[in-house]
Parts: sequence; C-alpha cells; structure tokens
Amino acid sequence: MDLRSYDPAHLRQDNGLLAKRLMPWETLNAPFEGAWCVIAPGTASTRHAHHEYEIFIAVSGEAVLESEGERAPFSAGDVAYFPPGTDHQVVNDGTEIFEMYGIWWDHDMTRVFESRHQEEK
Repeated sequence: MDLRSYDPAHLRQDNGLLAKRLMPWETLNAPFEGAWCVIAPGTASTRHAHHEYEIFIAVSGEAVLESEGERAPFSAGDVAYFPPGTDHQVVNDGTEIFEMYGIWWDHDMTRVFESRHQEEK
C-alpha cells in the first residue's frame, strides 16, 4: 500500500482553481491522470476544452457545470463525463467550498501505461 494523505497546503493554482495533481507518483502506473480540485465560493475554473476524455466526481458542496452552452447543478456524488473537444467549466456561485476529483486520459497515456506494465512483469 502507498497512501497519499490529503494536505490542503499542497494545493496549487491550476485552470482557475486550486488543485493537487495525482502525478507524479513514482510507485503508481496508471493509464490516466487526475487531480483533487477545490473551487472557492464565488469563483470558477477556466473554461476550456482538450483532446483528453475526462470525468469529474463531485465530492463535497454544490456547483454548476457549464458545457456547450448548457448549465447543470453539480453536487456531492454526481459524476460528469466530457468527451474530447467538449468545453467545460465549474462555477461555484455558492458560499461554501466545492471539492471534486477530475480524471482524464487519452491514447498516449494508455500506451505509456501498457509499456510500463510490460516492463514491470
């Protein structure tokens, strides 16, 4: 077991929010990357789109997802999926911190994972 404990002191500005990236993690070989994300009240992540597939898992609080001209409530327990090229943004109009985990992957990450996996055998 290799446990990484949550420490808010390790959060850094990333895409308009505070985040702690999953990688680098020397002992972890994963076909994806991820980040713990905190969106402060009255703020929003940067609207963007990219070539990776992505899911967001809402952990605590409430926010609004904006994507492709649509808005939807997003709260603890919800999971959202964004195909490659889909613009998205998380908006926290509330008065409490919103926390989520984002996970993204693409073909290159999968190939690197498979290569490392074969080397470990």
